[in-house]
Amino acid sequence: MARTVGRNLAAPLLFLNLIMYFVVLGFASWCLNKYINGQTNHPSFGGNGATPFLLTFAILAAVLGIISKFAGGNHLRAWRNDSLAAAGSSSLVAWAVTLLAFGLACKEINIGGWRGWRLRVLEGFIIVLAFTQLLYVLLLHAGMFSSRYGPGYRDPDYGLGPTPAGTDPAKGGVTVPRV
Repeated sequence: MARTVGRNLAAPLLFLNLIMYFVVLGFASWCLNKYINGQTNHPSFGGNGATPFLLTFAILAAVLGIISKFAGGNHLRAWRNDSLAAAGSSSLVAWAVTLLAFGLACKEINIGGWRGWRLRVLEGFIIVLAFTQLLYVLLLHAGMFSSRYGPGYRDPDYGLGPTPAGTDPAKGGVTVPRV
């Protein structure tokens, strides 16, 4: 039971972040479509000088976040060190791009001006996602502190390379008699 603490906490957060990334993708795609069509005077759009940059990075963050959740779902199913590498690295990249979108959302709020409800919802979701994605990354890497919280990083035979026949790397290279 104690070995699944990180797994039990990461699974609901993975699902929540997946849904939130889909919402961000939908709102950012709609707003970018209106922006490209030159319909910035639409009642639910508006915007300012930071809007095109925010929309670009929001779509990029949403796509990377969705893909990282697929790798995270595979890791939660397997819960091993090798699946942790893919899930951890993709979630870290998704969090980094989400932080860029977070900075642009803060800049857009700081500039001010009239922004429609869809842009304000997009900004809010990105701000919340920046923190929930950080929590998700920390839960995935909790095994670094103790193997009690997830797959540990300390595999004794990892990285030793090829070993001579008849030796066991887990026992320090001692020759093991064949039976």
